[in-house]
Amino acid sequence: MFEQDDADRGQVGIGTLIVFIAMVLVAAIAAGVLVNTAGFLQATAEDAGQESVDKVTNRVDVVSTHGIVNETDGNRTIDVLNLTVRMAAGSGSVDVSSTTVKYLSGSTAQTLTYENKTIKNVSGSAFIAESLDDDDNSFEVLNSQADRFELRFNTSKIEGAGINGTSTGDTVKLDITTRSGGTTQVILTMPQQLAGADNDNPVPL
Repeated sequence: MFEQDDADRGQVGIGTLIVFIAMVLVAAIAAGVLVNTAGFLQATAEDAGQESVDKVTNRVDVVSTHGIVNETDGNRTIDVLNLTVRMAAGSGSVDVSSTTVKYLSGSTAQTLTYENKTIKNVSGSAFIAESLDDDDNSFEVLNSQADRFELRFNTSKIEGAGINGTSTGDTVKLDITTRSGGTTQVILTMPQQLAGADNDNPVPL
């Protein structure tokens, strides 16, 4: 006698195969979209993180500051500000030619950009830089902790016509911002006593 098999049997046909393939394709496409989206988000997050790090680390340190005395008709002012700068600890290379400086005094607010000129010929909306120590001749780029550049500001030009620089007791705030967004702030107060200083003499600030 033959045994009767009542178990369910799978049915495979061309229709079932088409449905199965379609499901696989949809799943593959969805997985591809998810992978691409995840990759894009990761790359965006990495870029944003690096930009945030650069804003904190890629900046300059101010090593020393001094001013130059201008004597006109017995009146003494500071008509040139000099800042010696270097790379901050952990900073990448800093190009001073693409650096901007926000200049703020009691009477003037200016955003200054770099000009490759002498201090006497620089415009009232700019600053200049000079190399003090640069072993690999990388000026205008600070690329070593040993590099020292001097940023120079002609306050007679910046403050405007008829004003021979900054006077005794005046305060000047400088925000030095590199191309990547790192900012260093310096506040300079002009000396209270310039009576004994000769024309073109340096005085500490």
